[in-house]
Amino acid sequence: MKTDTNSYWKLFKPKASSLKLKGDDHETLFAELVDNLVKAGQLDEELRALAEKTLVERERLASTGLGLGVSIPHVQLPGITSAVCSLSMKPEGVEWRAVDGDPVQIFFVVLRPAEESDDHDPETHIDMMRWITRLSRNHDFRRFALSAKTKKELIDLLKEMAGV
Repeated sequence: MKTDTNSYWKLFKPKASSLKLKGDDHETLFAELVDNLVKAGQLDEELRALAEKTLVERERLASTGLGLGVSIPHVQLPGITSAVCSLSMKPEGVEWRAVDGDPVQIFFVVLRPAEESDDHDPETHIDMMRWITRLSRNHDFRRFALSAKTKKELIDLLKEMAGV
């Protein structure tokens, strides 16, 4: 299944996003991010604990903080058949051990299946991660994302940045 790079934004749903994350450490932020995915119907309740644990363990291995105020927590999650994504903001920032040492304000969460399926192509996943990384480096994207007033506006920004 090859996905058009202009459609990656469709994996991000307003209901799974947040404009003002409350957590102030890895564990509480990951719990909040996963809770948003569950409440939005993007992730089954039965996978909540595993998703939180997997994200925390991944972050302990090495920081997902790219720098420029952005983190891309991404893990393989057994039990899902297609990628589950969210985009969330913590405008005041949080210490995240990012490569540049700056606090993280923007979180792209990507949970992907452990195996290839009709709904998950590893090559497409790599392309999507490149797309997210390019967005993360774009000053205008970061500025507009942090100034979004609604979750729909935040996801519409992804659509706009995809050139749709």
